[in-house]
Amino acid sequence: MTETYETTARTTGTRHRERLGYDRAAVHAVLDEAVFCHVGFVVDGEPVVLPQLHARVGDELFLHGSSGARALRAARDGGLPVCVTVTLVDGLVLARSAFNHSINYRAVVVHGRAEEVVDPAAKQAALSALVDAVVPGRSADVRGPTPKELAATTVLRLPLTEASVKTRSGPPADDEADLDLPYWAGVLPLVPLRAGTPQPAPDLPGGVAVPDHVRSWSRG
Repeated sequence: MTETYETTARTTGTRHRERLGYDRAAVHAVLDEAVFCHVGFVVDGEPVVLPQLHARVGDELFLHGSSGARALRAARDGGLPVCVTVTLVDGLVLARSAFNHSINYRAVVVHGRAEEVVDPAAKQAALSALVDAVVPGRSADVRGPTPKELAATTVLRLPLTEASVKTRSGPPADDEADLDLPYWAGVLPLVPLRAGTPQPAPDLPGGVAVPDHVRSWSRG
């Protein structure tokens, strides 16, 4: 049986409800494929949206940032209400009319209260997960954080309880009256992120080979 997230007032769409879903595996797949997310919150009465790296571990999403950041300081006092979004663009939908142009996409929206990870072991595990979310296997091949670096970093945990996924796929939805117009229509697919040739740091000592987890990186 398919596992789904419970629908709430915040995850119930008002437009194109046929594109909206709550399938847990589909939500996880989009979060895992995305390299970064956008985190929205309110600080001092003003809305803020920031791009951040993220990592999903089970049904929890981990975020991190400087311990001195206003939002992260606010999260220490009972948690910070946030809205996290991720969008993957799969193709450009080119219609015969300008009005019916669109994109094929997969997007996830998560609502909840992000709380600080205080336990040292849990914080270290979350930071390793964040590194591995960027390049799988990377955390085992680098120096871990020092106590000073750990103190300068705040990690937030966001439970995946209010989450939804919205998708569009397929060809343009042209009006019937436009079908005979002499304009090209269709979908221009966008390939998933692919890595180019690794570029070593200019101060890298000779003889240090590019590790497999770097050479084999891919998304989607």
